[in-house]
Amino acid sequence: MTTPTPFEPDEFDRITARLPQMSAWQAAWNQAADDLNDTSIVEIYPEDIGRLAFELLPEQERDEALGALFYCWWAAMQNDREQLAAERGDL
Repeated sequence: MTTPTPFEPDEFDRITARLPQMSAWQAAWNQAADDLNDTSIVEIYPEDIGRLAFELLPEQERDEALGALFYCWWAAMQNDREQLAAERGDL
């Protein structure tokens, strides 16, 4: 294998470019879930994971994480409204 120029992707870049990109929030969430699963806590709630994940985030990532949380909440509410309207036959 030849040495790539600074602007030419190497084999690692070509392989990893196809992998899904994980946000800082997703990485913190996964880490928090793993950390809590490694404890003796019997029941773990999404709020527990979310609070720990938020604390694990670097300060500069917290605004974006809150934006994602707000958007997900709004999308879930919209979905619930649409589902209820469909069940009633309003759509």
